[in-house]
Amino acid sequence: MKGDVYHILNRGVEKRKVFLNEKDYFRFVYSLYDFNNKDTTSLSYWNRRKYNDHSAIRKPKKSKDNQLVDILCWCLMPNHYHILVQEKSDGGASMFSKKISSGYTQYFNLKNKRSGVLFQGKSKIIQIKQDDHFMYLPYYIFSNPIKLIEKEWKEKGIRNHKKVMGFLENYKWSSFLDIIEKNNFSFIINSKSFFDLFGLNKKQFQKWIFGYRIAE
Repeated sequence: MKGDVYHILNRGVEKRKVFLNEKDYFRFVYSLYDFNNKDTTSLSYWNRRKYNDHSAIRKPKKSKDNQLVDILCWCLMPNHYHILVQEKSDGGASMFSKKISSGYTQYFNLKNKRSGVLFQGKSKIIQIKQDDHFMYLPYYIFSNPIKLIEKEWKEKGIRNHKKVMGFLENYKWSSFLDIIEKNNFSFIINSKSFFDLFGLNKKQFQKWIFGYRIAE
């Protein structure tokens, strides 16, 4: 329903990696933008040039009037992804999720000469109804990459906070950089909607996210 917030996530089948190199990450990032509309994906999409770097996916020129969702934040991991969205039209989250999953699977299979499913079934689309759940989600999504350098941080705590924060501030497969005003892929997210929903400005949010459990 328009205005509702959803957490979209999916993982590679049998927990396999779904992003094998930077080209895959860049392709998915661009897909977050390119599939966020009500149009049917053209077959010509698969014949486009590969998106290999920032310059190749610089801010495109498209109207936002036809978008399915406002993307609030996102994070890509080697074998899964998280996207927090707010619907701009009824059923937008479901349609966006389907286009992302099926579109990337087709790209991945063509690129790697494989067939079959890539993800563990349909993406989970979780409606966020409780304020405490919503307030926790950005922390949860943005802290995902920590496990890449400290695998047991959730069980044993963070050993080196400075190293972890430095890592997060340079992890480009997340909208965290855009939220803390280190321009990365800022055209993907609607930062105004993000901050409006939290009732915080950028400085207040940065203070909150840096001071949340990561820094305890």
